[in-house]
Amino acid sequence: MGEKTGIIVVDLQGDFTEWRAGSLAVPGSGGDFIKKVGEATAIVHTSGLPVLGSQDWHPADHISFYTSHPGKKPFEAIEIDGRRQVLWPPHCVQGTENARIVVDNNLFLAIVQKGRDRRYDSYSAFQDDGGHKTEMEPILRRTGIEKVVLYGIATDYCVRATVVDALRAGFQVIVIEELCRGVAPDTSRAALEEMKEGGASILQKFDIDRIKGL
Repeated sequence: MGEKTGIIVVDLQGDFTEWRAGSLAVPGSGGDFIKKVGEATAIVHTSGLPVLGSQDWHPADHISFYTSHPGKKPFEAIEIDGRRQVLWPPHCVQGTENARIVVDNNLFLAIVQKGRDRRYDSYSAFQDDGGHKTEMEPILRRTGIEKVVLYGIATDYCVRATVVDALRAGFQVIVIEELCRGVAPDTSRAALEEMKEGGASILQKFDIDRIKGL
């Protein structure tokens, strides 16, 4: 072993869950899933592993909201400064109830907010689409973490992007598949395969002993 392990819980927020009837609820994210993630997060916290969370935290006029583009509809894709931008329903607006993380916030060493800049979408917990870095990597470095275990929402969007950037930054990465939920089965499968090919380890089931032993 040797490497210090940390946990990243990705975007487990009300607007992404069926449990909270969120505006971008991901299939399979009902109360049973939230309970399972909450229990797993409590176990890793009790085991002494530092837990970090990522949190979408958008201004109300964020560029990714279809409401910021008159005449556009949800899930249309447009081009902005050479970047493809999917237009989403407003979600995770700063200070709103459904922007809150839905497991016990006391379990987290830190919660890293992303998507604060209205000009850029931010799938990754490490940086936005404009390349502006979050506090995620500096916190991991200061804490001495070299290996990260990730899970959350959504497998094919923010989990995928966070894993890609974690690998690029030189961290060892483990993804817990049963504690993730994706937007669509085909894109989720493709995302998991991409993560694996990129060097991430995929564990189907949560197992604290295996996590601590890897």
